[in-house]
Amino acid sequence: MIVRHAKSDWDNAGISDFDRPLNHRGFKSASEMAQRLHKKGIVPQYLLSSPALRARTTASIFAETLNLAGPSYNQSIYEANYPALLHIINNLPDAYQFVALFGHNPGLSDLLYNLTGQIYDMPTCAIAVVDFDIDSWKEVSGGTGNISYYDYPKNGD
Repeated sequence: MIVRHAKSDWDNAGISDFDRPLNHRGFKSASEMAQRLHKKGIVPQYLLSSPALRARTTASIFAETLNLAGPSYNQSIYEANYPALLHIINNLPDAYQFVALFGHNPGLSDLLYNLTGQIYDMPTCAIAVVDFDIDSWKEVSGGTGNISYYDYPKNGD
């Protein structure tokens, strides 16, 4: 599952990009999207997030709503491009069959498009569940995935 962080706050010019928090709409959207997953029974086994504050917060809201352990963090997700994100996916533990990856654009949109050939732009807090017919995360590569679920907050980007 690929999840773009919820809407962040651009109002405080003194905060670095890495430390930007979610804004009010971001908190609301993250909670709403996690609840939608919960109602549909779409619950990943493991959450992996960028350590940037807006992604960390989004992942934590999902963990709490879905009754999961808190997310793990990987610095390489922050500002990652498609090849870097694919490398992270290829190195996921095979003990998990369903992993949620929380990160940023444009990398996540590029990842989704390259894995599936579908949907090029993910708005904030968009969720895409991608299915693979594989035995190991190492087998994930371009064009090997199919989107089985896609949703995003309807309040715009």
